[in-house]
Amino acid sequence: MDEASANPPGSRRNEDIALDLMRFVAMTTGYGRTSSSGVGFQGSGAASKPEDYANHLLELYGRCLQAVQQKK
Repeated sequence: MDEASANPPGSRRNEDIALDLMRFVAMTTGYGRTSSSGVGFQGSGAASKPEDYANHLLELYGRCLQAVQQKK
């Protein structure tokens, strides 16, 4: 509860914003997917195993977090 009161109403943590950004990018582009059912950038980021897919998403999250932190 203390953590929620530390942030003013309407503000969000960088981690939450980066997670939403990662979800958006991953869902709209099919980033790291093993199948080719996504839209947009396909081919270069395709993962062959679930572990590779998880690694792609973690890398994407790190890039999104870095972008959000630089923006503020």
